[in-house]
Amino acid sequence: MNHIYLGDNLPILKKMRAGSVDLIYIDPPFNTGRAQARTQLKTTSTVNGNRTGFQGKRYSTTKVSTMAYQDMFDDYLAFLRPRLKEAHRVLSPGGTMYFHIDYRESHYCKVLLDTIFGRPSFLNEVIWAYDYGARTKTKWPPKHDNILVYVKDPARYTFNVDAIERIPYLAPGLVGPEKAARGKLPTDTWWHTIVPTNSREKTGYPTQKPLGILNRIILASSNPGDVVMDCFAGSGTTGAACAALGRQFILVDDNPEALAVMAKRFAKVEDIAWHGYRP
Repeated sequence: MNHIYLGDNLPILKKMRAGSVDLIYIDPPFNTGRAQARTQLKTTSTVNGNRTGFQGKRYSTTKVSTMAYQDMFDDYLAFLRPRLKEAHRVLSPGGTMYFHIDYRESHYCKVLLDTIFGRPSFLNEVIWAYDYGARTKTKWPPKHDNILVYVKDPARYTFNVDAIERIPYLAPGLVGPEKAARGKLPTDTWWHTIVPTNSREKTGYPTQKPLGILNRIILASSNPGDVVMDCFAGSGTTGAACAALGRQFILVDDNPEALAVMAKRFAKVEDIAWHGYRP
């Protein structure tokens, strides 16, 4: 049975059994100091539209909805610390946690996670690099997120190297035709676009993460039938990846708008128990 909870994740985590989750993905608010919002627009072709498109065609746009949440905390680490301690407790002995954050907070969070997991449990810092959106001209434009990877036991964890999709070589002529055809394993720097605005994957939820990133994490660090948890679930991308890959999922979010998005996204997924929300 998969579970989706509406509510503060801390008391929910505290009620969970120790060692009951095999993989945890945590994508908390990044503490940017501003509201994160996404407005959905409906575009229709019309002679007197307010926008001009390809080959001079005119379109009208109307606002359908806006989703938002506040992304600011007076003491960000004090907010995270008890949640990360509980996440460590519920992680199975061979489990892995991926902690997704941005450059503003990653170094502080790394030190905090070292104190909870222990420095030997730090496995990787994955850099997710993308190339989309506005570019500042006052500094190097920040176009990446940081994903800190920790394992419960450095001597015992899942890493399915053969399940990871291979990517093209940048210089295939240097490795020969056989290797070039097979491709190479990704490194700790992942080039992957954000969710495109015209993609079928798009839900309209702010800060939605692409399925490709979660698919790679889940395939590498869990096995079919394992339990995967995302306690800042947002649009439910972790659950969507699990449903497609044969994993069980536990999703938690305190924003009713997030649960509404998940209800639409999982309308055809069976065996979901909803807690605190009725789809």
